[in-house]
Amino acid sequence: MNPTSKTFYSNGKLLITGEYLILDGAMALAIPTKYGQSLSVETLDKNLLEWESFDHEGKSWFEATVALSPEFKVIKTNDLAISERLIQILNALKKYNPKFLDGAMAVKISTKADFPKNWGLGTSSTLINNVAQWANIDAYKVLADTFGGSGYDIACAKHNAPLTYQLENDGRTIIERDFNPQFKDQLYFVFLNKKQNSRDGIASYQKAKSDIAGAISEVTAITNDMISCTTLETFQFLMASHETIISKIIKQHPVKEQLFNDFKGSIKSLGAWGGDFVMAASEDNPEAYFKAKGFDTVIPYSKMIL
Repeated sequence: MNPTSKTFYSNGKLLITGEYLILDGAMALAIPTKYGQSLSVETLDKNLLEWESFDHEGKSWFEATVALSPEFKVIKTNDLAISERLIQILNALKKYNPKFLDGAMAVKISTKADFPKNWGLGTSSTLINNVAQWANIDAYKVLADTFGGSGYDIACAKHNAPLTYQLENDGRTIIERDFNPQFKDQLYFVFLNKKQNSRDGIASYQKAKSDIAGAISEVTAITNDMISCTTLETFQFLMASHETIISKIIKQHPVKEQLFNDFKGSIKSLGAWGGDFVMAASEDNPEAYFKAKGFDTVIPYSKMIL
């Protein structure tokens, strides 16, 4: 067999509006990032799957060798928990494409993210979208069988433009939107130095939420207003309004109150509260402010957003 190879690529993601409430039908604004993850597939001559994952610096951080038949089974690995998740993903791919990795095929897989794993830009969603492309199946189905969530991150993996994402009774509505604010040079993304497990955040939300119909309508309206917004001042007001709505539902103080109460500008959590990136809106470059507080990763909008 002559070695053949294919490469797939998926975009990372940021959820600008709709965190938590996206699960219950709020329309959310999501944006694909310039950062993403690639997956290379090379056909080999042995009846095994050899998997290796590389970080943004090109360092190998996960390896596994998997037997392909009669069932997927890990032969060796440097991380048992991650390899068990890999088997779960492979079984989901097989479920939706029974001919996937059939017969005596063998493959070497290499994944490479171009952002640090702890940034929360979609290590899992970019992987799911890449393997789904490889197996020629619906990435949303694979996500539902593995990591779960709303699926907005899969939409970002596939689309190269800002989009609104809304779950409805008969599926999802994804619309690419013209979101290119005149004040984008006053928007920044700040990493909070810790990764937030979105599954934990979702579980807490499900316990805390009560009557959210009004909040869903309000957040949908904020999403539309943000897209059409023409001034930084109005955008900052919308950021603060959104933070207040979510704060009341999950009974947590907004991140500005917790960490940055002296910041001369607005700050909004993105996705599950408590980690990953926040969005800062400020007349002046806030990099020195955040770095003085120990937050060294401050990325301007134009360098983050695809």
